[in-house]
Formats: sequence, C-alpha cells, structure tokens
Amino acid sequence: MAFAGRWETESQEGYDEFCKLLKIPDDIIEKGRDYKMITEVTQDGNDFSWTQIYPAGAKVTNKFTIGKECDMETIGGKTFKATVHMEGGKLSASFPNYHHTSEISGGKLIETSKAGSVVLKRTSRKL
Repeated sequence: MAFAGRWETESQEGYDEFCKLLKIPDDIIEKGRDYKMITEVTQDGNDFSWTQIYPAGAKVTNKFTIGKECDMETIGGKTFKATVHMEGGKLSASFPNYHHTSEISGGKLIETSKAGSVVLKRTSRKL
C-alpha cells in the first residue's frame, strides 16, 4: 500500500532530453518543464489505479494488476499492452519506447523512465 496516495512532482532530471527523444513537440515540452504533475494512486492488494494529471488538465488513468497483461495508455493517447511487475518493492513496465520503474524511497515516489542511454527521473512528495 506504500504507493497509494496523491503525489506532486518535486523535481525531475533529464526531462528535455527524454521528451525530445520521444518526439514530443517543443511547445508541450515547454509547458511541462516546470509543471508540478499530480499522480494519484489507489492500491488494493495487487490491483492499482494510476492517474497522472498533466498541464492543461490532460489526464491519463491506467488500471492494472501486478503480473497480468493489461491495456495501457500514453499521454499521447496511444494504447498498448503491458504487464506491470513488482520486484523488490519496485513497479516496472515496458512502454512502447522506454522502460519505466516506480518505487517509494525515503517517503518519496521515484519514477524512472529509460530509453537507451537517456533517463528521466521524477521525484514526487506525498500530499
């Protein structure tokens, strides 16, 4: 249940480089650079609902069960199949262009997205 709650972005590293690699338009990158994204997580055992609220009110909710294939959606609206795994307290999933992990460390939500050698690390505090 460590993931459950409402989280606000505190800091992020590698944002511009990661977004450019994913071909996100410059105006969207600019809007999101200093935005304090809100992540809302509910957890019931191995069942999760993970919502991210982006600039301009854009919102993406993915529901998944650990170890079971599910339909996921990207902020760009693309849907894909993925299986979320939990190992050593870390959630991990492969998205179409990158691998994503989430963990709780020191009371913070740490999300890491890696595409080749480019890494985006987002740290959020619990509200």
